[in-house]
Amino acid sequence: MIKRRFNKKKKWLAVLLLPFCLLTTSLLFSEWLDNKKEKPEVEDTYRADYHFTTPDHWKNDPQKPIYLDGEYHYYYLYNGDYPDGNGTEWRHATSTDLVHWEDEGVSIPKYTNENGDSWSGSVVVDTNNTAGFGEDSVVAVVTQPSANGDQEQFLWYSTDKGQSFTSYSDEPIMSNPGIEDFRDPKIIWDEQTDKWVMLMAEGTKIGFYESDNLKDWNYTGGFQTEDIGLIECPDLYVMRAHDGTVKWILGASANGESIGKPNTYAYWIGDYNGEEFHTDHEEPKWLDYGFDWYGGVTFEDGTSDDKLNHRYALAWMNNWDYPDNTPTMREGFNGLDSIVRKIELKKQENDDYYLTSQPIKDLNQLTHSTDSYANIEVDGIKTLETTGTAYQLEADISWSEIENAGLRLRESADQTRHIDVGIFPEGRYSYVNRGSTDQPDDSHQLVESNAPFDASKKNVHLKVLVDKTSIEVFIDDGKTVHSHQVFPPLADEGISLFSEGGTAVFENIEIKHYQSIHE
Repeated sequence: MIKRRFNKKKKWLAVLLLPFCLLTTSLLFSEWLDNKKEKPEVEDTYRADYHFTTPDHWKNDPQKPIYLDGEYHYYYLYNGDYPDGNGTEWRHATSTDLVHWEDEGVSIPKYTNENGDSWSGSVVVDTNNTAGFGEDSVVAVVTQPSANGDQEQFLWYSTDKGQSFTSYSDEPIMSNPGIEDFRDPKIIWDEQTDKWVMLMAEGTKIGFYESDNLKDWNYTGGFQTEDIGLIECPDLYVMRAHDGTVKWILGASANGESIGKPNTYAYWIGDYNGEEFHTDHEEPKWLDYGFDWYGGVTFEDGTSDDKLNHRYALAWMNNWDYPDNTPTMREGFNGLDSIVRKIELKKQENDDYYLTSQPIKDLNQLTHSTDSYANIEVDGIKTLETTGTAYQLEADISWSEIENAGLRLRESADQTRHIDVGIFPEGRYSYVNRGSTDQPDDSHQLVESNAPFDASKKNVHLKVLVDKTSIEVFIDDGKTVHSHQVFPPLADEGISLFSEGGTAVFENIEIKHYQSIHE
């Protein structure tokens, strides 16, 4: 009886509340529908879809990755106190394919000894136990500011496969010789001398040192640079060109803006005799002509038996002219790397050797759809139906007489904002111009990068990687590269072809849309 009376009351209550519930549901549905219409079709985040980004706070210089037990181990400078505090430490990530990365946390923490924070350096696998920490121990030599403020080199070692490091001593293994800039040690094993070789950034000079045990180092010589500013993050390796010739390459991050050159990775091709490097050419060549490819490192393919035919490279995609200017700060992080690139040594018709850069093929595993266009003639502007914010675009462009031709990417619906990738034959240069969209340089001095182009060919092959906050352009199989940070509104997804002063033919257009590595 009580149960029946209770149910009867509930029934009448339901009848009374029904109109209110229907009205509320209707209003909620209407609000949801309005929100759905207003919500952009892209995710509301500026975190890159397929580029490496710091999980939080700040990152800058990459450290040369090593390959150990089937994984690449990548360390980078990280500041967990940014933007409210200073000091960098080494954070660690691992990967099996150089596309997907697993965060391993901090491996060399800052302020754990009196020498303060940890700057750039070099990490190696001590296969033969030359340092005495055990076979296959991982050894890092790191620049740290000593108690008196001098830049000196300290040794850290790991016996747990690079997960954590122990400080070898509070005393430096290389004391400052009395110069202001003495940093960024880069270590390789030189098979021709069976010794460790270390390069040091010493102002405008690169110093060379040798060691049997990674602890005691002797100076052997130096390489003096001219007109490219302060040298950082030096690099040394040997490669075999496609014609079978073996060459040594000396690289460094440098600033050539004062002489109209890039502010990225300079390199020289020549010979290293175990003590000094001798270049085949005085003027440096450049691995990238954009504004945002700095602190670059190259490293060996851990899965290949032949270490000379190719190697890999990556760099920090930022510039010390505007390091803090990024919309990702609203999401609590600032730090982006370029994609990993395959580096090869090639020979031109004039017997000149040069390095090429191409995106690694493992990126193709991210492809979730592809759009293709066979042949499009353009005299003016042609907008494609394809849109996107994360993709690889390839195209061949040919012409008889034109003033300017190329691509407009991340274009707004009204076509007022876009990033231009093009060829200017009369000026004999290729270019990337980010001045028509949001970008990091508030001074608007660094909005268009230029690189030499042989316009007599009347054709060009473009491969362009687009992500939410970056664009990387590879011209003619990676002979020339431009890398830039860009910050278009996330709704800007358009792609247009353009030609000025004549007709350009766009052929073999293929656009591979990439899924996010965070899914």
